[in-house]
Amino acid sequence: MPQVPQTLDALAVRTWCGLALEALGRAREEIDAINVYPVADGDTGTNLYLTVESAAAAVEAVFAGYETVTGVVGLTGSAASGAVSTGVTGAGLPTLADAVRAMAHGALIGARGNSGTILAQLLRGMAQVLAADGEVDGAADGAAGGGTDGATDGETAHTDGQALRLALRQAADSAREAVAHPVEGTVLTVATAAAEAATGTEGDCGTVACAAYEGARAALMATPGQLAVLERAGVVDAGGRGLLAVLAALAETFTGESPGAGRVAGEVHTRVNGMDGVSGVDRVDGVDRVDVNGVCVDGPPREDSPAFEVTYLLEAEDADVARLRARLDRLGNSLVVVGGDGLWNVHVHADDAGAAVEAGVEAGRPYRIRITHFGLGDAHTAGAAGRPPRERAQRAVVAVVPGEGLAGLYAEAGATTVLARPGEPPASGELVEAVRRAHAREVVLLPNDADLRHTAAAAAEQARTEGVRVALIPTRSAVQGIAALAVHEPERRFDEDVVAMTSAAGATRYAEVAVAERQSWTMAGICQAGDVLGLIDGDVAVIGSDITATAETVLDRMLAAGGEMVTLVLGDEAPGSIAAHLEARVRESYLAVDTVAYRGGRQGALLLIGVE
Repeated sequence: MPQVPQTLDALAVRTWCGLALEALGRAREEIDAINVYPVADGDTGTNLYLTVESAAAAVEAVFAGYETVTGVVGLTGSAASGAVSTGVTGAGLPTLADAVRAMAHGALIGARGNSGTILAQLLRGMAQVLAADGEVDGAADGAAGGGTDGATDGETAHTDGQALRLALRQAADSAREAVAHPVEGTVLTVATAAAEAATGTEGDCGTVACAAYEGARAALMATPGQLAVLERAGVVDAGGRGLLAVLAALAETFTGESPGAGRVAGEVHTRVNGMDGVSGVDRVDGVDRVDVNGVCVDGPPREDSPAFEVTYLLEAEDADVARLRARLDRLGNSLVVVGGDGLWNVHVHADDAGAAVEAGVEAGRPYRIRITHFGLGDAHTAGAAGRPPRERAQRAVVAVVPGEGLAGLYAEAGATTVLARPGEPPASGELVEAVRRAHAREVVLLPNDADLRHTAAAAAEQARTEGVRVALIPTRSAVQGIAALAVHEPERRFDEDVVAMTSAAGATRYAEVAVAERQSWTMAGICQAGDVLGLIDGDVAVIGSDITATAETVLDRMLAAGGEMVTLVLGDEAPGSIAAHLEARVRESYLAVDTVAYRGGRQGALLLIGVE
């Protein structure tokens, strides 16, 4: 049996996330099939999987940052790929605080659906305890005379069974606080039972985790007696079933064995009052339908149920979020607002989707807005009420873009976009969802980032299993994607179109201008914090002090090899005059070269440059 951790540390968090993702991957279809509350839309298992996938990816990114000896440290935006930090030890490992914060943040930004949003808050509640313990008590130990070793000793002292008990308690309490109107017989009930079982248990992390699992399992089996819709359907709560899988992974992390393996799957279909279990599961139009004694429970929502699910990330202050909660509570139901420290994930079911989004605009800055019409699939691909979904398009382009301005530009050109914020790359599940949203038989996928190559490849493979023909063009920058999109012709044969787009992207050199956050080694020498860096094809080529002058030097170097078209994409923090200055430079010094400029929004880099 492989060695398992006995205390909570960063490696344990990493293991837990991986095991939880595997468990939800195995149970996803089963959980989707028993999803009847709050809306029988058959996606709870998928939403939980995507939420944990985002959490796991964030933890892996933290480990990669510590393990990488070259690149990716010390710069803003993707400029990190061209420098080596002088302040990071490649052989080190992240602290527990690093790992749990990453897990919670990843879950927050990737949370999907009602249950996924609640799970994100559960993980955040755990992180609040586990991250704070190591820091506060470690500092206290150091002040008492432990020196630099005090922080390590403090963290170790608070990563045992007691810390896990406290973390599970905080998780359950914070999740209840995040839900506007908690309902018993749901994932909240299961989380509370897990916390109570853990609280009454003495022992190490494995003992506590197993007790939490058993408490959650008993509570899950009792959910049909607490919620009438579950009893009528003869199923347990789908969100609670997903949480049980996550808790089983937690127990397996510390014991090496999954508790109740092979037992839960048979029990979740048990019909209460001695009746038979679920009589069958079918798929209609790609959506799981649960047939309970001949009655289908996944149909359109009841007349008194809201028509839309609205979710978005929100940058806002606490006071503004409090007012937002009150307004959204009047607009709809199933309201869950999770997060903190200026970043929130908002979920609500409402008839007026526009008003729900407008409320977010008044409170702060919403983004990654997603609106789904219950019973009709994605609101962007479904027809009007009462009409069948529109016919699949023959071909579509799906692209990852780094800013809102570019998202609008790509959308105007007909592409389906996935917005990637600086430091928050999309997970493969998000790309798969975008391919589904494109609703086409053939899809061209543009990752627009070298670091997304493997993520995009995984998404393409998943989409192919669903019958979509996908071609991945390995674009490494959004300006290469613009070049590819410019020659896209849907009427051409698919292979010919892909070749033309690949050729256009490959013929486009790309560069960016960013600011260094700390002293680093680069291909062009040592840079200091605040220096302006010019990267060409991913490598630092210029170190300067002035943004416009550095950008001009980068452009001159790129055009020295020739070019016909210059594309400039300006970030929000770029000087207002830089575009006009560079356009004038091209007109004066390079005959027959055209220039086009776009506003990219909050894209990480100050400026993106493409030369075709």
